[in-house]
Amino acid sequence: MTIFVTKGDAPLTPTQLEKRAQKHIARSWSPQARERSIRQADGLFDAFMAAFSADHDVNVTNNTFNWQLQEFRKAAARLEQYVLADGRAEVYEDQWNGEHDDDGDEIMESVLVQPAIKPLDAQVEQPTYDDEGEQTGTEMIDNPLIVQDDENRADAQSVIDATPQAVKDF
Repeated sequence: MTIFVTKGDAPLTPTQLEKRAQKHIARSWSPQARERSIRQADGLFDAFMAAFSADHDVNVTNNTFNWQLQEFRKAAARLEQYVLADGRAEVYEDQWNGEHDDDGDEIMESVLVQPAIKPLDAQVEQPTYDDEGEQTGTEMIDNPLIVQDDENRADAQSVIDATPQAVKDF
């Protein structure tokens, strides 16, 4: 059996996949043995290649799955980040402070694990210029950081929406 790509592996580039397939063929059939089988028309190399091709289709399918899984995970991680326009609230977590009370129970302490981040301003001031390049004033525009954040989130969501359910379930 020559299936060497399993679901959940790091994805291979098409070149890496082809090189690995060629190594499997070369390990099983030397160039001399291939040529002899082809000249003698004994069908042994042809039978090997038929079986190998079926296994290689599985490798290609698994590798495609792995690429989709990698992109899905990247997109999910991107969407887990806070929205710049909304900011982020403080997050506290109860953690053991290393001491016990009189009953032997652990003493817990509320600890700040994620500081608050203020939302960005929806609009920012941008200078305006005349034809000679002289600043003539300013205008308010949508905050480019928020615009970029929204675009990145939309791209990530489209990747998630396009991901097959089998990949999402993995």
